[in-house]
Amino acid sequence: MFGSRLMFSAGLGVAVLAATPASAQFYFKSPDVAAPRITGTEPGMLAQPLPGATPAELRAAMVWNLRAALNVAALQCQFGPTLLTLPNYNAILRDHKVELNDSYAVLTKYFMRTHKAPKAGQTALDQYGTRVYSSYSAVHAQLTFCQTADAVSNAALFTPRGKFGELAAESIPMIRSSLSRWGEQQFPMRMPIEAQITYPQFGNEDCWDKGGYFPDRCAPGAKKRKRR
Repeated sequence: MFGSRLMFSAGLGVAVLAATPASAQFYFKSPDVAAPRITGTEPGMLAQPLPGATPAELRAAMVWNLRAALNVAALQCQFGPTLLTLPNYNAILRDHKVELNDSYAVLTKYFMRTHKAPKAGQTALDQYGTRVYSSYSAVHAQLTFCQTADAVSNAALFTPRGKFGELAAESIPMIRSSLSRWGEQQFPMRMPIEAQITYPQFGNEDCWDKGGYFPDRCAPGAKKRKRR
């Protein structure tokens, strides 16, 4: 009996995630943000590379990235009365509390392991957290981002405990895809809107200093500076 319920819940979660988001429809034809599952090593998916990370550490990073994305959505997507990103996020924190806490602990150990001193490891962890949250800025794609995050947060509610990492591997690519400025797909613009926008390079190490993100540091032709 319990096994059948578990399989039903998992299947329902996948169905919710795979379906077109039904809680908010902003366009006549929404963009297709489908993307292949990741392992955590793909460029641009986890905000910054994690050299030497084990599969368990990459899974923890994916969990933390998905948590960050849904946290950003809970804050940025309250404009739509049918969007449930805020109540869903609060429910996710309660339901997946153990896996979220365990993942943060694994990430902490990674940064402590890859830095010579505890203070340096803690600083690197804090910087990583800032970069992760910054990488989910949806200034140019709020509607598509919120629509996608709403579908993912609904799927998370039906994801069995201990399987949040599996959901992260499936859904982070879609959330990343949703951050592109898609717009209406039924009546697309003649000129690709991507050609008109320059996006932040959050994954470029040259753009960052300990004081924050500085796009002039990684602009074309800029000289590389030594890190402070």
